[in-house]
Amino acid sequence: MILTAIPAVVPSTADPPLERPADIPFGVYKRQQAKISRQRLYPVTVFYSTYAVSTMFFALRSAHPWIALFSCALGLPLWTFEEYIFHRWVLHGHFGPGTGFIRRFAHERLDPLHWDHHKHPFNGHHINGELKDLLPLFFTVTPLSFLAPIYTLPALIAGVVECYTLEEWIHHSCHFYNFRNPYFRYIKRHHFYHHSPLGENAGYGLTNGFWDIIWRTRFPKEVRDSLYRGKKKTPKAPSLNS
Repeated sequence: MILTAIPAVVPSTADPPLERPADIPFGVYKRQQAKISRQRLYPVTVFYSTYAVSTMFFALRSAHPWIALFSCALGLPLWTFEEYIFHRWVLHGHFGPGTGFIRRFAHERLDPLHWDHHKHPFNGHHINGELKDLLPLFFTVTPLSFLAPIYTLPALIAGVVECYTLEEWIHHSCHFYNFRNPYFRYIKRHHFYHHSPLGENAGYGLTNGFWDIIWRTRFPKEVRDSLYRGKKKTPKAPSLNS
C-alpha cells in the first residue's frame, strides 16, 4: 500500500520561482515557503485525522477495543516500511525514456518528483503533497477495508493515515524549524545529510533509521558518529541554508 504524497510536478503560473530571488533575504524566503508548505498540509491533516479519530471512536466502542488499539498501532511500523520503500525505489528511482505508457509515465511523472525537492529543499511546493494527491487511493482502499470488522483493517488504515500525516509534518519541520528535543535534532541531521551529495544514496528513512539498518543503507559509521554523537569530523556537506 503506497500512501506517500506526490507533490505537483509543474507549479502554476502563480507560484513563486523554484530559486530564491536574489533580492529576498534567505530568512524571509524561508518563512514565505514555510507558509506555503503549511497551507498544503492543513487540509491533509484535517481530512486524515478526522477519518482516523472517527474510525477509532467506533472501533474502541466495539466488542474488541484492545484489538482495535493493536491494529491502529500496527499502522506505525507498516507506514515506516512503506515510507522507506517509496522513498528509496520510487522517489529516488531513475526511469529512462521509453515508448510504452508505463515507461513514459515513470520517466515524465516520477523522475522529476523528488529531484526538484533535492535541488530546491526550501521551496514550499516541493516539501509535501496536497490532499488531492492521495484521494483516489484512499477512496479505493478504505471502503474495501470495511469488509473486515472495524477493529481490524479499518483501525489499521486509521493508524497508517495518521502516521502519514505525522511524517509529513516531521518532514516539513526538518526544513523550516529548529526544535531542540533529541529526536528532532537527530532526524534533522539525518535528513539534511541525506540531502547532501555525500548522503543522497543512503539514509532513506524519513522519520527514523530503522529500515536503513535492515536494508543496509545506513550512513557510514564515521558519519553517524559525527552526525549523532559528535565524535569525529566527517567530510563537510554543503549547507542547505543558502
